[in-house]
Formats: sequence, structure tokens, C-alpha cells
Amino acid sequence: MPVFGQILGIEGTAWNLSAALFDRDLITLASRPYSPAQGGIHPREAAQHHASVMKEVLGEVLGNPHKITGIAYSQGPGLGPCLRTVATAARSLALALDVPLVGVNHCVAHIEIGCFATGCRDPVVLYASGANTQVIGYLNGRYRVFGETLDIGIGNALDKFARSKDLPHPGGPHLERLAKQGKYTELPYTVKGMDLAFSGLVSAAKESRAHLQDVCYSLQETAFAMCVEVTERALSLSGKNEVLLVGGVGANRRLQEMLRTMCEDRGALFFVPEQKYLGDNGAMIAYTGKLMLDTGARLSVETSQINPSFRSDEVEVTWKHETQQNDVRRQAHDDARYWRRGAEAVITITGNTAGKRRIPKRYRVPDLDRKLIAERTRAEARTIAAARRAGVPTPVMSDITTDTICMEYVGGTLLTDNLSETTVREVGITVGKLHTAGIMHGDLTTSNLILRKKDKRCVLIDFGLAQVTEEIEQQGVDIHVFFQTLESTAPDRAESLKAAFVEGYKETFHDAEAVLHREYEIRQRGRYL
Repeated sequence: MPVFGQILGIEGTAWNLSAALFDRDLITLASRPYSPAQGGIHPREAAQHHASVMKEVLGEVLGNPHKITGIAYSQGPGLGPCLRTVATAARSLALALDVPLVGVNHCVAHIEIGCFATGCRDPVVLYASGANTQVIGYLNGRYRVFGETLDIGIGNALDKFARSKDLPHPGGPHLERLAKQGKYTELPYTVKGMDLAFSGLVSAAKESRAHLQDVCYSLQETAFAMCVEVTERALSLSGKNEVLLVGGVGANRRLQEMLRTMCEDRGALFFVPEQKYLGDNGAMIAYTGKLMLDTGARLSVETSQINPSFRSDEVEVTWKHETQQNDVRRQAHDDARYWRRGAEAVITITGNTAGKRRIPKRYRVPDLDRKLIAERTRAEARTIAAARRAGVPTPVMSDITTDTICMEYVGGTLLTDNLSETTVREVGITVGKLHTAGIMHGDLTTSNLILRKKDKRCVLIDFGLAQVTEEIEQQGVDIHVFFQTLESTAPDRAESLKAAFVEGYKETFHDAEAVLHREYEIRQRGRYL
């Protein structure tokens, strides 16, 4: 039942203490950011800051306390000392005013305020903030994480580089300003299927001897292109037609421009909320709290503990009931155009031959784009050949150029639309053979496996991000990507499907236990590093 009146939201996961009132469509907002004297955020100092300005911030938004019908607070993820400070204030107010209390997931709140502010309905979300970098979409009652950083958040990455060059905190705006005067110099580009990593990029940027403006430009272009690529891959996989940018790093004009360009080229709509809703703010907590309270969410004081590692895909989204994605995804796979346009390539089918041509990306720097196209085309050809020698079912190649591979057309259906324990067990056997040969696929999703029509064998395609490596970390990332895809496309059966995969994987790969343990570690890694 809807909760009428005003909902007070308090946000304080990290650097900013903010409060807001939500009353129908009207939001009153107040904020007090914490600025460290030097270095990055110090959790205890930030918490002390929040405590010292709490009364002042709440005083700016509280009019008549008796009109308040609910209190919402940021329950996580975030810095423990900061979360505890906010939770204590929220509990005290809820008890004093005798109104319901609700804990809000910080990441989900970014998405919901973005949808509220822009009017988008069912987007693929790029959530780019200091501590988080995730590509998220709604499916079957939860926000599913399509891909995310495997190490640090993009904002943290930019800040680390900025501190190494004695630039003030936060470093992002200063990098954006310097980047306008720079030109491209090569830096590492690390995309692993649906996931990405920034640590190597930051280390290389720190060590670069190029002019500071050139390094800032190249760091931005490389990091943002990685984010946009994964977003585009999620857009292609999910069949959605909206992209929403949220999080503090979303204020960067160049990142907005790159996403807008990608959406234009794919015929999708791009949305970004106004500045006040991009960074951490109380409005997003108040609004999401309103949605939760309307559908019956409540916390007692005894169950209102904070959760510094609270993931967005742990939240049961009771207020959203759209099922559009399943229909769109089915149409995309049944439509012949699906076979002609993927996330990074165009497929041309002539008789029994398929030509895969990587297409230029207007959002990427031309030098970087040409390099990635050539490298991925050559690497794909080499790894397809090596995988076939190892007994992995792949298409047979017939010709290769700098941007195109001509190969056998594999008629059949995508594994995405044929998920069963039997087919996924066969995938486990196939991936075991692949890893035994020292190859990690790099984009091990259900859309890159085809059940061949003539013999029902599971054929592995799209080796564009493959690497020749025997590192357990890389093999673990392969499995992690596949498991994430199962969770996104078949959430109700994900555990049984993963078990079937593991059974097949252990059958053909002697180091399976070590790799599966590493996948578990990758899954458990926090994002506040």
C-alpha cells in the first residue's frame, strides 16, 4: 500500500553526507561533502565529518517532522564507519518519530533516481563511481550484474593516478580538464569478456614518460572505452534499447559523449540524469526508500545492521514488474539481423560461409580502435586454430584479413535459448579442453555457444578476447564470466546449471578445483579497495 507523506533519505556511504525529502515529485536536497586534507578518503575521518554535520544537513531539509512517514538510509555498500554513522541517525529518527525504517542499497538507489530523473524504463545501466564500476540490467525481480570491475572502481582508479601527480581530490575533474589539451599515447586496455580491470592501466599511466596532458587524455580515453565496450556488449546480449549512466564519474562529459555515440550507432536511447543526481545524494535514498516502503519493505531496529559489501544483485526488487527484456531478447535472437550485428562485429552469411568483420567504433580513439581490431582479429584466428587442435568444436576458417575472418557458417541455436543441465555440462567439457590447451576464451557467455543443428554439438565461437595463458586467475575469470551470464539469463536455474558445468569441467581439466576456487575468490572480492 502506498506510503503518503514525506520520506526522509540519508546518504553517507563514503565522501558525502546528504539528506533529502521526497514528497510526490518534489525533492528537497542538502549535502556536505568531506574533503581530505591529502590523499584519498580516510574512513574514520569521513565518519567524524558526517557526525559533525549531521544536525546541520538534516536541519536544512526537515520542515515539519510530523509530516514524515518513513526514514530511509544507505545500508551499503560503503565504508563501515560512514555507514554506521548514518544508520545510527536513521534509527534514532525512526524511533523518535515512530515511523517505518528501511535500508536502501546504494547502487540500486543510483539506478532508481536515474530512471526517475530521466524517464527511462528498462535500461542497461553503466554505474561508474569512485568505488564501483558495474554494468547492470533488470531481469526477473532483481538487478543483474552483467559485468563489473575485477579490481578497483573507475573513480578510484582516476583518483589514484591524480594523487600520484599531486592533483587535488577528487582527481576526476582535474584529469578531465587536462585531457582536453592532450593527445593519445598507448596504454593497456583490459577487458575480460563482460568484466574489466583498471589497476594495470593506472600503473602504466603513472610510469608513462609522456606529457601529463597526453597521459590524462589517454587514461580517460582508454578507461572510458573499456566501460562503453562492456556496456555495448550487455546491450547486445540483453536486447534492451536504453542505456542509463549513473554515478559520480558519470558527470564526465567525455564519458557521456562516448556512450551517446555508441547508442546512436546501435539505435538505442541514451539517458543521463542532471548533475545533482549523479553523485552520491540523499534524493536517491529517499526516492528508492519510497518505492520500497510502498511495497511493504520494513526494518526493525534489531535487523537494521549495515552491510559494507551489499551487492545490487542481492536486492529483491519488489516495486518493478516489467518483463519486457525476455520478449526483446527472444526477438533479437529470432530476427535475422541478430546474426549480422553483434557487439563488435558484423556477420555476413553467404551460403555455408560466414564472414566476421570487426567494425570501427566511433567512440574510441582511431589509433586505439585500429589496434584493437587488428590485434583481436589476429588473436582470434590463432586461438581458433589452437582450440580446434585441442578438440574444441569451433568453426573451420577459410580466409583472414586485417579485420575479417571467413569461416564455416554454424547453423543452429544459441545456448542462451537452450539452457539445460545436459547442454551446460557439455560446455564444461569444452571449456576444460580449452583450458587444458592453455587458452582462456575471454568472452565466455551463452551467446558465444551455438548448438549446431546437424549434430547438436555445442560449438564455441567469438574468440576475439581470447588469450594464450595458463594463469589460474585468467581461467577463473573465464568461469566467472560464464557463471555471471547464467545468473543473468536463467536466475531460477543458475545453481543447478553451474553444478552441471562444474561436473563437465572437472572431467576434462586436471586443475579444475584450483580454478573453481579462484573463481570463488574473484566473486568474493570487495569493490571498496
